[in-house]
Amino acid sequence: MLTYALTLLRRSWRMFITIARIMLPVMVIVKVAQEFGLVDLVGRLITPAMGLLNLPPEAGLIWATTVLIGMFGGIATLSTLATSIDMTVGQMSALGAMMLFAHSLPVEQAIVRRAGASFWLTAALRLGTAIVYGAAVGWACHFTGALSEPVSFAWLSGSSFTQGASGYLGWMQATAYSLGIALLIIIVLVAVLDAFERVGITRRITSTITPLLRISGLSAEVAPVTTVGVLLGLSYGGALIIDESEKKNFSRRTRFLALSWLCLSHSLIEDTLLIMALGANLWVVLVGRVAITLAIISLLAWLTDRGNWRTAGIQTQQS
Repeated sequence: MLTYALTLLRRSWRMFITIARIMLPVMVIVKVAQEFGLVDLVGRLITPAMGLLNLPPEAGLIWATTVLIGMFGGIATLSTLATSIDMTVGQMSALGAMMLFAHSLPVEQAIVRRAGASFWLTAALRLGTAIVYGAAVGWACHFTGALSEPVSFAWLSGSSFTQGASGYLGWMQATAYSLGIALLIIIVLVAVLDAFERVGITRRITSTITPLLRISGLSAEVAPVTTVGVLLGLSYGGALIIDESEKKNFSRRTRFLALSWLCLSHSLIEDTLLIMALGANLWVVLVGRVAITLAIISLLAWLTDRGNWRTAGIQTQQS
């Protein structure tokens, strides 16, 4: 048991160091931007757009950071803004879904392009789906009163931990606290994922997802490697598709559909648990996300199967 725990901790620490190299610079940049009033300026510029989604202006800055840098970049921004942002569970769920649909675009879309689909088309698909779905969730919760409970981010910012400290000392303490929370979340995630693997939950999820992929119009030959990406991440799935394409010579349509699915829904377990830890609702960020992905890929499969590839403006060649 001790050996297992140490192995788990070493793995978690390696992941944390990698993520801290992303989070810390982002937190410093956001703090500097706050000091010079740039965060307030960006907030005022983004307010109209976020208002259309029924989200607070700070959500735009968090999502923009996520799109460019990645999930932990967005979380770092949220940590820095935690004391000034007010959101309900519905709004956090909408923002969380947007972060899951569209994050780390420069890196992940480069992988998509290498695997054989258009960089810009799939990026537009991710951004468009994120905005439409986020708006739908935000306004649906607003009009129905669902998920209206406020979300507290005090645990993320360490407001009680840094009580009495001010200025840069308070910020440094809050930053250290937030990084400590990130390490704790990573340890829990690693433990949960390992437990899922050991008791067979991951295998059951895989057996459930594979038929859905086929229903959406993906060919049977690409469904298994796509499933890996759906569970583990776009980088893994994209690498497998590149490898399998060289062996089996997948058609451009097959690669486009598989990669489009991966763009919209990948790393379902890890990333979903991460966003839920921030206060998002499971039905919104997992069930709804998979359902809308299934609908979109089914539509794309129908369009491409009907010979409407060019008339729909879809290009499968690399951009």
